[in-house]
Amino acid sequence: MKINKLTATFGKFNNESISFHSGLNIIEAPNESGKSTWCAFILAMLYGIDSSERTKTGTLPAKQRYAPWSGAPMEGTAELTADNCDITIIRSTRLKNAPMREFSAVYTGTSIPVEGMNASNAGQLLTGVSRDVFARSAFVGQGAAAVTGSPEMEKRIQSIFSTGEEEISFTEANDRLSAWQRKRSYRQQGFLPDVDVKINDLRESIERADKTAAEIRAAEEQLDECEEKCSELESDVIRARKERRKQMFRDIDAARAEARLLAEEQNAALEELNDRRNDLRESLFGRRSADSVEAEAEKDLSRLEELSTEKKPSILWLPALLCFLLALAGAVVYQQVFTHIAVIIAAAVFCLLALVCLGLYIRQRSELLEAQEEMQAILRKYKADNAEDIVLKLDEHHARCVAAHKAEEKEKKASAAADEAYERLTNLEARASEDTDSASGSTAEADFVRELAGMRKQAVALSSKISTDKGKLAVTGDPVVMRSELARLEQERLQLQEELEAIALAKTALKEADDEIQSRFSPELGRVAAEYMSFVTGGRYEGILLNRDFSAMTKTTDDAVARKSEYLSAGTIDLLYLAVRLAVCELALPEGETCPLIIDDALVNMDDTRYEQAIKLLGEIAKERQVILFTCRR
Repeated sequence: MKINKLTATFGKFNNESISFHSGLNIIEAPNESGKSTWCAFILAMLYGIDSSERTKTGTLPAKQRYAPWSGAPMEGTAELTADNCDITIIRSTRLKNAPMREFSAVYTGTSIPVEGMNASNAGQLLTGVSRDVFARSAFVGQGAAAVTGSPEMEKRIQSIFSTGEEEISFTEANDRLSAWQRKRSYRQQGFLPDVDVKINDLRESIERADKTAAEIRAAEEQLDECEEKCSELESDVIRARKERRKQMFRDIDAARAEARLLAEEQNAALEELNDRRNDLRESLFGRRSADSVEAEAEKDLSRLEELSTEKKPSILWLPALLCFLLALAGAVVYQQVFTHIAVIIAAAVFCLLALVCLGLYIRQRSELLEAQEEMQAILRKYKADNAEDIVLKLDEHHARCVAAHKAEEKEKKASAAADEAYERLTNLEARASEDTDSASGSTAEADFVRELAGMRKQAVALSSKISTDKGKLAVTGDPVVMRSELARLEQERLQLQEELEAIALAKTALKEADDEIQSRFSPELGRVAAEYMSFVTGGRYEGILLNRDFSAMTKTTDDAVARKSEYLSAGTIDLLYLAVRLAVCELALPEGETCPLIIDDALVNMDDTRYEQAIKLLGEIAKERQVILFTCRR
C-alpha cells in the first residue's frame, strides 16, 4: 500500500492537503507546524476515531485533541494505491459524538465501492495488520519509538513462527488461564474460596440444626413432664377446692346463725331503747338531757331558797302608828287651832309621817305578794309542793336519762355486731358465688394454685421455646437436605481443585511453548535490529538482545556485556528502538505488498553523522516500502 494524497479538516487543518510519492518522503517542518497532526490523521483515516476513548491524566482522546479548530466537522480524504488499484477513502462526521464515523471507499475517479471494505476493517485490509500491530511496528509516533508488547503483536509473531494463525496469543491465553485460576482460587472471591465458605457455613448450619433439634427434643420431654405435673396439680387443686367450698359453706351456716342471734339481740336492745325513750318522754322534763334540766333546776331551787329565807319587816305596826299620828295631829289642831304656828307645823309633820307609813305599808305588802306568787310559779313548773319534791323529780329524771343512755349504747353495740355479722355473711356468700381460684394465703389450695401457675408458666415458656427453635430449624433448613448439599459442595470443591491443577499444568505448558517461540523470534528480531543498528553507527554497536516485552539491551564492540537502555544516551536510545521497529516491520508485517512506514520526529535526538546514516538506512528501506518521515531537522 502507498499513500498518494491526504486532504484533512482535522485539528489545525481546515481542508488542507499533502501529497506523497513512492520511496522516501521527508517532510521538514518546524515544531507546531502539524507534523504529528498529519501522522494522527493517517492513523484516523486507516482505522477511524475511537469515540469511546476517555480523557486520561495528561492525555486527551483523539476526538477532542484533533477536533477542527475552525469548528467544522472532522473529515478527510485519503488517496491510496493498494493491490495495483487506486482507492479513495472518505471519512466524515454526521453525529458530533461519532467523529469520522461515516465511511466510503471507492476506486479513484469512479463511484464504484471497494468490495468488502468498511469503516471497521479498512486499515486491516490495506496494511494487513490490526491497528494495534500497526501502531507498534510501522507507525512511529513522536516520542514513542520504543516497542511495547500486546496480545495482538503476540498473535502476529505467533502466526509467523508457529501455525500461521493469528487467533492465538500467549498473553491472552495466559490471562484467560489466570482469570480461570483467579475465578477458582483468588483470595475470597474465587469459586474455591466461595465453595469453602459455603461448606463452612453449611457445616455450621448443620451443627446449629442438630443442636437446635436436640434442644427441641429436650424441651419436648420437659414439656411432657410439665403437662403431667400440671394434670396432677389440677387434681390437687380440685380436691383442695372442694374442701375449701365445704368449709366455706360451713362458715356461711355459722355466720348465718350468728347473724340471726345478733339480729335478735339487736331487736331486743332496740325494744328496750324504745321503752327507755318512752319512759323519758313521759317524764316531767321529756327527752331533755339531765345536765340541762339539773342546771335549770339548780337555778330555780336557789331562787326558792332565796325567796323562803329572805327576812321581811313586820307591817302590822304601820297602821297603828298611822292612826296614832293622825289622832295626835287631830288633837293638836282641835285644841289649839291657829293659836300657834309651831302647832300647825307639828300637825303637818304628823300627817306627812302618816302618809309615809302608808306608802311603806303598801310597798311591803306588794313585795310579799310578788314573792309568794314567784314561789308558787316555780313549784307549779315542777309540779311540786316544795323544794324537796323538786329534788325527787330531778333524781327520777336523771335515772331515766341514764337508763335511756345505757339502752342506746347497748343498741349501738348490738347493731354494730349485727352489721359485722351480716357483712361477714355477705362476703362469704360473695366468695362462694364467685368461686375464684385463690392463689393467696397459706392454705393447701393456694399452694397448689401457685405451684400450678408456675408449672403452667414453665410449660408456656417451653412451648414458646419449641416454636422458636422449630422456626429457627425451618429457617436453617432440613439437616438431611443440607447434608446432601454438603456432599455436593465437597464434590464440587474436589472438581475445582482438579481444575486448578489442570490450569496450573496448562499454564506451565503454555509458558514452555511461548518460551520456545520467543527463543526463535527474539534472536531473529535481535539479529535484524542489530544489522540496522550497526549500519547507522558504522559498526560500533554489534548486538541487540530483546526480552519478551520488547525491552532491549545492546553492546558495543568494546563492551563485555550488553547494557540496558536506561544507561544509553537519548540519541542512542532512539536509534536502538528505531532499529527494533524496523526489524519488527521486516519480520512481523505481512509479506507481499508492503504498508508505508510512518515516522514522526524519531531522529530528533541523533547527531548529524548518525542522522545522515539513519536517512541512508531509511532510503534503503524505502526501496521496498514507502517511508514517510516528518522531521524538524534540515
